[in-house]
Amino acid sequence: MKAKFSASTRRQAVMVAVVLSAAWSASSSQAMENKGLPREVADISRYCQACWRNARLPADAWADCTQEVFTRLLERVEIGQWKAVLKGEGDERREFLRAIDAVKKRTQRCRKYAALGTDVASRHEDAHADDWAAVENVAREVLSSRQQRILQLSREGWGVPEIADELGTSVERVSDEKYKAIRKLRHHFVEPA
Repeated sequence: MKAKFSASTRRQAVMVAVVLSAAWSASSSQAMENKGLPREVADISRYCQACWRNARLPADAWADCTQEVFTRLLERVEIGQWKAVLKGEGDERREFLRAIDAVKKRTQRCRKYAALGTDVASRHEDAHADDWAAVENVAREVLSSRQQRILQLSREGWGVPEIADELGTSVERVSDEKYKAIRKLRHHFVEPA
């Protein structure tokens, strides 16, 4: 199910996602089917639109969010398996839901910091820069290199499935290592040395 793509194939997948998203945003799902786009694309687009509405994302971001979901699907699920994305409980369905969740969370985080304004957001980042420096120093002392990498990627906004792919391990292993790392850091900062 999981497909590995080269850089050129990934660029092609992104272009396909751009075209699909542009077609979706420019027309209704019925019009998409009449233009020869597969029914799965129209169904996935409608499902995404309902998700963005329920998550209260701004309507002007829906097309970009849907485009990102298509890009993630193209990277992770063969196009021939897209019929299974909206049916049942298979791996394709889980990948689709992960893509929606990741896009929704990223968009909501961006909105949260954008609402603060650039001056407040930069002060917020500056105020925590010293905290992060202290955490990174302690992390070098008490965490394994794998745990340090997992926390670094988490801090950069990577989801657990993406980290698992990057490190070539299971989602369960990443979750376990992340939990252990946070527990070690919490113990170090809460318990007096």
